[in-house]
Amino acid sequence: MDLQISGGKALITGGTKGIGRAVADRLADEGCNVSICARTESDVTAAVEALQAKGVKAFGQAFDVGDGDALKGWVDASAEALGGIDCIVSNVTGPSAQGEDAWKGNFNYDVLGTVRLVESGTPHLAKSDNASIVMISSTAALEKFIAARSYNAMKAALICYAGGLAHDLAPQGIRVNSVTPGPVFIEGGSWDFIKNNMADFYNATVADVPAGRLGKPEEIAAQIALLASPLGAFTSGANFVIDGAFTKRIQY
Repeated sequence: MDLQISGGKALITGGTKGIGRAVADRLADEGCNVSICARTESDVTAAVEALQAKGVKAFGQAFDVGDGDALKGWVDASAEALGGIDCIVSNVTGPSAQGEDAWKGNFNYDVLGTVRLVESGTPHLAKSDNASIVMISSTAALEKFIAARSYNAMKAALICYAGGLAHDLAPQGIRVNSVTPGPVFIEGGSWDFIKNNMADFYNATVADVPAGRLGKPEEIAAQIALLASPLGAFTSGANFVIDGAFTKRIQY
C-alpha cells in the first residue's frame, strides 16, 4: 500500500532504538524525511547515517528530552533541516520505578516532554497540509499492571491529553492520536531484561497474551505510519490499542 507520505517530514523523539527507531525506519522506507533525537551522540550519528542510506533526508541531535530549551532547539533545527514538519511522534519515556523521583521523572519526560514537543512543533505543523501528532502510551495506562506507579499514571495522562488536543488543534488542520502498545519485545529492552532475569514473570506475561507472543516494534510503527499519512486524514482523537488482545477490557 502506498501511504502517500513520500517527501513528508517527521520528527521522532527517542529515535535511535526500540519503537522510536522502528517508526523512523518505517517512515524513511515510505520516503519520508525524518529527524530523530536521543541522549547518546554515537547512537544518533549511526542512526542518521542508516536513515540517510535509505535515500531520504535525515537529521538528528543528541540531548536530554527533559531539557525544554534543547528540545525546542531540536524542533526548530529539524524544521530548517527538513524544510518543515508534517508529523511529530512523542516516544521518549521516563524511569519505570517507584518513589517520588520516578513520579517527577515520568512527569518531566512523558508529560512535560510531550507538551513541550507539541508547543514547539505546532507553529510548524500549522503550515502543513498533512499535519499529525502521535503520542505513544502503554496498556499499563488502561488496566492495573504490576503496581500503582508513575509510569502507568503518566501514560494515562498522555491519552487524555491527546484526546483533548485533537479538538483544540483541529481548526488548524492538525490531527492528534495516541497509540497504546501492549508488551513489546525489543532486543536489549526491558522485556529482554525481564526474559533473562525474571523468567517466571516473562513467561506468565506471554501466556496472558491471547496472541501467544509479545509485540514487535515494527507492528507499532506500521500503525503510526498510517496515522501520519494522508490516508489517515479523517482520524483524530483516537487511541489505538495494539496488544494482541492482552488487555481484558472491550475496546470502544
